[in-house]
Amino acid sequence: MPFTRVSLLAGKPPAYLAAISDSLDRALVECFNVPEADRFMVFHQHQPGEMIYDRTYRGGPRSDDFVVFHVTSGKQRSAATKERFFQGLVERLAKAPGIRPEDVMIFIANSEFEDWSFASGVSAAAPVPADH
Repeated sequence: MPFTRVSLLAGKPPAYLAAISDSLDRALVECFNVPEADRFMVFHQHQPGEMIYDRTYRGGPRSDDFVVFHVTSGKQRSAATKERFFQGLVERLAKAPGIRPEDVMIFIANSEFEDWSFASGVSAAAPVPADH
């Protein structure tokens, strides 16, 4: 169950954010081995001057449409799976909402399953009751 923080400049309409969410979800399911109905993300919209980034470091040129995806995952993925996800996400974002690949930065951080609690203060590593 990845949790993704999406950071971008403020001012995009709700449909733009929904297209990012849908593109991210499809890339996670189809390329990162995430089950359906496992969508957890939060958008951080920043005012001008609150996102500081090099316009050309290892890519670019980056525009004001620059978007950062910080994916926290409770399960390790292979290098090939990560590469497939990176490519799949930028391809989907180029189609909807129309973000240039040069404007997409993605990084993945891993944690252990016991580092998560999905609800009620119960560790994700705890046994799941039979009725769930």
